[in-house]
Amino acid sequence: MQFEVWAPKARDVVLHLDPASAPGPGAATTHPMRADPGRAGWWTVDASAGHGTRYGFALDGGPVLPDPRSRRQPDGPDGPSAVVDQSAYAWRVPWEGRDLPGAVLYELHVGTFTHEGTLDAAAARLEPLAELGVTHVELMPLCPFPGIHGWGYEGVSLWAVHEPYGGPEALKRFVDTAHELGLGVVLDVVHNHLGPAGNHLPRFGPYFTDTHHTPWGAAVNLDAPGSDEVRAYLLDSALAWLRDYRLDGLRLDAVHALADNRALTFLEELSTAVDALSAGLDRPLFLIAESDSCDPRTTTPRGQGGLGLHAQWNDDFHHALHTALTGESQGYYADFAREPFAALAKTLTRVFFHDGTYSAFRGRTHGRPVDRASAPAHRFLGYAQTHDQIGNRALGDRLSASLSPGLLACAAALVLTGPYTPMLFMGEEWGATTPWQFFTDHPDPVLAEAVRSGRRREFAAHGWAAEDIPDPQDPATRARSCLDRSEIARPPHARLLAWYGELIALRRAEPDLTDPDLAATKVVYDEAARWLAYRRGDLVVAVNLSGESVGIPLEAGGRERVLAAWEPIGPPGADGTLRLPPESCAVLGPAPETAGPPSL
Repeated sequence: MQFEVWAPKARDVVLHLDPASAPGPGAATTHPMRADPGRAGWWTVDASAGHGTRYGFALDGGPVLPDPRSRRQPDGPDGPSAVVDQSAYAWRVPWEGRDLPGAVLYELHVGTFTHEGTLDAAAARLEPLAELGVTHVELMPLCPFPGIHGWGYEGVSLWAVHEPYGGPEALKRFVDTAHELGLGVVLDVVHNHLGPAGNHLPRFGPYFTDTHHTPWGAAVNLDAPGSDEVRAYLLDSALAWLRDYRLDGLRLDAVHALADNRALTFLEELSTAVDALSAGLDRPLFLIAESDSCDPRTTTPRGQGGLGLHAQWNDDFHHALHTALTGESQGYYADFAREPFAALAKTLTRVFFHDGTYSAFRGRTHGRPVDRASAPAHRFLGYAQTHDQIGNRALGDRLSASLSPGLLACAAALVLTGPYTPMLFMGEEWGATTPWQFFTDHPDPVLAEAVRSGRRREFAAHGWAAEDIPDPQDPATRARSCLDRSEIARPPHARLLAWYGELIALRRAEPDLTDPDLAATKVVYDEAARWLAYRRGDLVVAVNLSGESVGIPLEAGGRERVLAAWEPIGPPGADGTLRLPPESCAVLGPAPETAGPPSL
């Protein structure tokens, strides 16, 4: 087979094969590589090797390093790479794909979804998600990182699967199982930085540049000399995940941190290539951006001057919902907490709260309005909880740690009946009480201490005592973060799980709840009384976040019937007033004998 590597500054490159895994007795284990005359900086050589052969490259007489495009790192980021024959796996399920419109996503971290922390163990727990009505699981990053347990955002070897999770074949088994159940699979990929440990890319070429700086140090080189090959490295990796593992989409981490001053941006190149791959495979593929920019051009089609990504997370909706539920006002919540119901109403109808408004957190104006006439609602993801919004809290506490079951039910109603593509964070559907904390497993004691002290220093600025911040390196921190499924059968968890199922089924049954017209959602609210109601076609959704019963004025005549309610309630009275108990919610539809949408 042919081995190749991009090493533009090397004077000589040697391929090293592991004698224990090289095929055939007496086979050569060192192979000097030759410069490819047709591709500047590339080195190639033919050598006898097959599936599982371990190998690496030595540059200018230096140590043997793993392949930057390694498909497998059986001994971790610093060990040798291994050849993967992608055709060796026999797929069980033909798959035509599952697109984003109408989807319900479920964010899942392999290492804590089960106590085993493997892809095979996670696959065995997928059936309840399909039964709940979830359509896609979104896996947090899978690329290799040092140690066994971690969030995955310090990964290296962007083409490989973390070996403690089960490696590449385990991912294929997971995807096969998901597809058997009708579930699409989305993978979170990180292009804006790589982990500090096990990152050997700088020895090979200019993968990073000091032209730009990021919170993680030097930026990934997207626009400096040598960036053509770096962009190809990232782009080819993304396409390989979608093609070789039959994934349905990718979530792109923090695209606002991709420093790129070229006229044709990397994100445009990526969306163009993914659309071409989708056409070639004849199945839908999509890209979901995490972006802090509140810029609708992220998801605007390329032909209309946008980047052409297919969807993006909407943190503004989360922040408005969080402040309305909790009353928190620190940090970036401050702008939303002044009038949380007004903020929630704005994000339910106009997507971004910051659409050219002043952001006190940033100390400047921020964002740009969404054109509601042209942007379909499914391009934006709505959620009450994510790995970031839980795990980046000092104690990793979920909403269930401070909110009543009724308020959790209201959060579910706003996410699952709102205009945006809903996304849940694992365990949210039953109100899991286990925290999801920040944990690492760095073998390097210096790096481990830097992470530990940095985490404590960060929260000390907000008044937290160091001893109260969980030690990321303590195995108990990860163990606390694993889901406890024994909760599901106990109250109030069983009731909350049934409520999520009822809302998802309603979303699937009622076309109004997946209507892509952003301008069709109409909202009324009372900031002081802490209630909000909105109309979506023929349906009305009402939530009462207060501790008192409230009357919500709807249309006079009692036309609505109750389709779903957290607490038993009757229809609106003759004057159109809907009585909602404290901390409860309801979905209403027109009575069978009436026509036309109910008004607010």
